[in-house]
Amino acid sequence: MKAIMLMFDSLNRHMLPPYGCDWVHAPNFQRLAERAVTFTSCYSGSLPCMPARRELHTGRYNFLHRAWGPLEPYDDSMPELLKQHGVYTHLITDHHHYFEDGGGTYHPRYTTWEFVRGQEYDAWKGEVLDPDVPELLGAQNINRKRQYWVNRKYMANEEEHTQVQTFQLGMEFLRKNHNQDHWFLQLEAFDPHEPFFAPQRFRDLYPNEYDGPHYDWPKYGRADDDEHELQHIRYQYAALVSMCDEQLGKVLDLMDECRLWDDTMLIVNTDHGFFLGEKGWRGKMVMPFYNELVHIPLFIWDPRTGKRNERNDCLVQTVDLAPTLLDYFQVEIPADAAGKPLKRVISHGEPVREAGLFGMFGDYVNCTDGRYVYMRAPVAANEPLFNYTVMATHIRNRFTIEELRNTQISPGFVNTKGCPVMKVKSLSGRKKFKTVLFDLEQDPEQESPIDDQAAEQRMIRLMIQLMKENDAPSEQYERLGLTEYLSK
Repeated sequence: MKAIMLMFDSLNRHMLPPYGCDWVHAPNFQRLAERAVTFTSCYSGSLPCMPARRELHTGRYNFLHRAWGPLEPYDDSMPELLKQHGVYTHLITDHHHYFEDGGGTYHPRYTTWEFVRGQEYDAWKGEVLDPDVPELLGAQNINRKRQYWVNRKYMANEEEHTQVQTFQLGMEFLRKNHNQDHWFLQLEAFDPHEPFFAPQRFRDLYPNEYDGPHYDWPKYGRADDDEHELQHIRYQYAALVSMCDEQLGKVLDLMDECRLWDDTMLIVNTDHGFFLGEKGWRGKMVMPFYNELVHIPLFIWDPRTGKRNERNDCLVQTVDLAPTLLDYFQVEIPADAAGKPLKRVISHGEPVREAGLFGMFGDYVNCTDGRYVYMRAPVAANEPLFNYTVMATHIRNRFTIEELRNTQISPGFVNTKGCPVMKVKSLSGRKKFKTVLFDLEQDPEQESPIDDQAAEQRMIRLMIQLMKENDAPSEQYERLGLTEYLSK
């Protein structure tokens, strides 16, 4: 048995032809849909990048217990479990967050790994002299993005682009090992994550008439651009999706050539979406968790079932992917995993859950059953709120002395396997929005929240049930104003 997980970052479902988009040039995603099962009700769990990847490893929600951070020593890592059971696991990526303080424990879980340098502000090439930077649109933070302009000098040609190099390494691995057995390849592209940097031939696919200052890195927040600028950034994103589509086609070609469809699972997935002006927002994280951000694409070919060119409406999530791969390689799934293997979902359309949670640490906790989406906002103070960890790091730095000074010790949770953990008060406040409920059947674009007490009470019940099943810290119920419902 063999398996490939082909993962793109920030891949918008609504920008792909299999999900109804008629203007983005992505024929290989359509070709993929004809060879796999397309999931129509797949949702993220924890956002953003590394919280989602912790779910990919553990099959557990991350956002109830801590913010962005590394794998914890007590975490059951799917690629490591595979490795321990004789499956060769290999990671190829240009996703530089794996190699920062907040992600540094993920890549050693694989048997081997390869990292292509230079995406975004990866601390790669060292140049003391400031780089030449074109005129930029608006308030793009050049100090933070200085390294990007240094790195970009070393990608003057398409073959030097990190995405191209990442897929070249992927093709090399597949050609070298396609006749071998018992391996798992995670081929992961940082694209189409911002900045939207694609070669000119992909940008030429779109009728972009923008002639203003350089603009390929939208700032997170309210979309205060004019429509001309917003359309430009959509075309920039679309060009990068088209580039991803071409590389996807190379994987599909090689699977055809080497007859990998016979015995190789293929998963094509993402962590979350990205706002490009929809509902008046740009980026991610700072807005409510609308479907543009969390209703994500997922394609799976499982050779055990032979199901292809089908759409599946069952509610599934990122937490299901680790259990699916462990089940595929006949490795026992950890008892504390929240996710479920998807074999029978694919083969028989059997649902694995009534509802699912999604969100980001210290923010909304959200629940969906596929029809309703319930966004439960924190009460006014958004407290109490604690990180639970023994790996005290954020994205690119360690916890501060101020954070650690009043650290408490918690006895831990089900998944910590009897290990006490640090309980560190979070110092970061989050945005304040109102609790809202949407009926996707009547309002698929989430334009008008509804007032339906019966539906809201049901979604609260499902949310609490899932939080209990995932051993949420007790103060999360207080933070969300849910304590009065616990005894009901």
